[in-house]
Amino acid sequence: MSRYRIIISGGGTGGHIFPALSIAGEIRKRFPQEADILFVGANDRMEMTRVPEAGYRIVGLPVSGFVRSSILKNFGVAFRLLKSLIIARKHIRRFKPNIAVGVGGYASAPTLWMASLMKIPILIQEQNSYAGLTNKMLGRRAARICVAYRGMGRFFPQERIILTGNPVRKDLETLRTKDAEALAYFNLEADKPVLLVIGGSLGARTVNNGMRRGLKALIDAGVQVIWQTGRYYYEEIKKELENTDYKGLWFSDFITRMELAYAVADLVVSRAGAGSISELCLQRKPVILVPSPNVAEDHQTMNARALSDNAAAVLLPDNVAEERLAETAIDLIRDRQRLKSLGDNIFQFAQHNSAERIVDEIFKEIR
Repeated sequence: MSRYRIIISGGGTGGHIFPALSIAGEIRKRFPQEADILFVGANDRMEMTRVPEAGYRIVGLPVSGFVRSSILKNFGVAFRLLKSLIIARKHIRRFKPNIAVGVGGYASAPTLWMASLMKIPILIQEQNSYAGLTNKMLGRRAARICVAYRGMGRFFPQERIILTGNPVRKDLETLRTKDAEALAYFNLEADKPVLLVIGGSLGARTVNNGMRRGLKALIDAGVQVIWQTGRYYYEEIKKELENTDYKGLWFSDFITRMELAYAVADLVVSRAGAGSISELCLQRKPVILVPSPNVAEDHQTMNARALSDNAAAVLLPDNVAEERLAETAIDLIRDRQRLKSLGDNIFQFAQHNSAERIVDEIFKEIR
């Protein structure tokens, strides 16, 4: 049996899965032979494919989120939650973990709740500036709570909070400049400004519609554009643009070399997920944040305000973004001093080596 046995639970979106894999990668790096890691995710969510692709075992739970618009549908949700608790208990008893780590997402609630009932220490990684209901409940039972923002004592016991930041992909820890490789990859010119638009791996409707509406104005203003449309919208946008010849436009459903995209970007447009914000802070990038209104407890708006209230980002509400996105981007790109100020200010929120610091806390608790 391995010396260290660790459960990592959560997922649902890349914002939860990438930090989880970063934490697992750091554990594996330190203890390649001594540590055994088991992921617990939610059936039919993206972690069930992404985690095995990264070389880790994962078991799935039938858990799902509560449906705010229908009380009747929540009877099924409650049944799946109860079933998930039973399944989680079975896997915990079989695996015998030293600790259970929650990174957010549907599966983390039943897994960590059951682990705490079985007297196994739990650690929470809260990624947002406004804690969700599940993590607030689990926080009362957690031995340690790793957070990305200051002032989280209003949600959790202050003495258990450790400021670590959110883990990001290793290739994004180091800031790159506008080098020849990055410019050549996107076929861009060095003397023209670049707008990077990222709406997540699936895509963001409001951001994409804002770009559709304002793309010509951006190109006419001399702005080059890197546009990640997301998987749901790519084919539709590709068809719309097939008869255009916009010089300085690169678009795709997903940006594989994100470190190169950040390197050439003068300004970024993004949703306000915790993972994206952590990357932007480390990359020192001025950003227009368009928070998604379709997330629990409106936590993306809270994330965006944590920056915009400190002059570290521009907050553009979702309900006006389609109309004002291009205009706001053009005005900002023309204001070089404000771009520099936004970049300097957002860098003050950067937390370096977050995965290493979280793993430090995991093993402090184990030992």
